[in-house]
Amino acid sequence: MASLYERYILPKLLCCACGAPAFREQRTRIVPQAHGQVLELGIGGGLNLAFYDPARVSRVTGVDPSAELRAIAEAAPRPDGLQVEIAAGEAETLPFADASFDTVLCTFTLCSVRSPAAVLAETRRVLRPGGRFLFCEHGLSPDPGTARWQRGLEPLWKRLAGGCHLTRPVTAAIEAAGFRLDEARRFYMDKTPRPLGWCEQGVARPA
Repeated sequence: MASLYERYILPKLLCCACGAPAFREQRTRIVPQAHGQVLELGIGGGLNLAFYDPARVSRVTGVDPSAELRAIAEAAPRPDGLQVEIAAGEAETLPFADASFDTVLCTFTLCSVRSPAAVLAETRRVLRPGGRFLFCEHGLSPDPGTARWQRGLEPLWKRLAGGCHLTRPVTAAIEAAGFRLDEARRFYMDKTPRPLGWCEQGVARPA
């Protein structure tokens, strides 16, 4: 059972932190690339909804295990004409048939799921042939000094930030799950502490 902190405080903290300008900038880069039937993993408070292009997207289906975050997402701003459905679910066990989506979008979510490998396997399963996986995730820095800080901070950070990990590899995990990268950027987000700000963003397809 979720604690009072997880139910009433954490959802608002996550929306505030993940809605910061540095995160918002990355959303503006990746979300508009979605097209067709879109599945958004860990839709959270619906912070991506404002950046979808209704001319390119026929429907966005968002899944999230948190009832509190789903309620926030239902009220989140979005462009006129964007069709959105928000459902309860975990990314490790998606309640959708094989080859259901043209695009799967995942932003700042792989850090907090139980099993990134299971999530990526499910992503491959539900993508249609030729479909694309759009991702923007923070994770393990390649710089040894920053990585040491990440490892030291991670135990406390996970408790405060809903299970968010700082030391998970991003692009390497996606490639290991059988995806081929079409595009990839790796960088520190502006105005973000380096242990929290290493980001990997890109477009991948099942190999």
